[in-house]
Amino acid sequence: MPPAIRLGPLVFPAELAVLVAAVAVGLLAARLLGRRDGNGARGEDGRRVDVSGVLWGALIAGLVAARLGFVWQFREQFAQAPMAILDVRDGGWAGMLGLSVAWAYAVATLLRRAAPRLPLLGALVLATATWLAGSRLLAPSDKSPTVLTQLQLQDMDGGPLALSAFQGKPTVINLWASWCPPCRREMPAFQAAQAAHPDVNFVFLNQGETAPEVAQYLLEHAPALRNVLRDPASDASRQLSNHGLPATLFLDANGRVVDLRVGELSAATLAQRLETLQEEGGQD
Repeated sequence: MPPAIRLGPLVFPAELAVLVAAVAVGLLAARLLGRRDGNGARGEDGRRVDVSGVLWGALIAGLVAARLGFVWQFREQFAQAPMAILDVRDGGWAGMLGLSVAWAYAVATLLRRAAPRLPLLGALVLATATWLAGSRLLAPSDKSPTVLTQLQLQDMDGGPLALSAFQGKPTVINLWASWCPPCRREMPAFQAAQAAHPDVNFVFLNQGETAPEVAQYLLEHAPALRNVLRDPASDASRQLSNHGLPATLFLDANGRVVDLRVGELSAATLAQRLETLQEEGGQD
């Protein structure tokens, strides 16, 4: 599965498409199983139960719990910018916690309101399976390292430079452009992370802009940024993120892609992925 879905000029992270697909599967399953169930949409006590309403309630409870769990885990980062808690565009979720709360909400409703078991549990099982399977399919493909080694890149002086020069340590590669608003918003978090993590290579791979354009932007907004390269043909974003920007790749010390995020990262979501990246490095 590609990491981003393009609809005309809009690019959406694939994890959002997986969530939408899981919700759609659950609602459709509830409707179909409700028709097959002899009680229809009625509970064991004969009262009519809106199974779709229960599923929506479970979804909302799960999403709220997943966000709050993530916020608590990275409370130090959010303490510096509390309003960022509301900005869910950063993709910060405690997925398994949210799934557990969604199931707990549905089961509690099932017991309290005597809802029909087959439509509700069947819908939950199918929605959960869809989400888990889709999340598994989002794992970076084996072709990613090959694509990275074939990129024709330049340093800021116009000389050729390959990403293999950064092997030997965990590496974060950020695909960005100065005209991209979310790229600009996440740049301070990357600049701070680069200063705080000397054990990780941070590479900032500009997509499609000229050297003077890149140099002017860095001079005005990120003068301390290191390891800035240019991808004049935007090959990286075309082949790895379906032209979606910003996009960030996380590579272990052997050059293996362990994570790929299309969309904006906050200080908290960047910290989350750096933790995972360093854990991956510790397993080798």
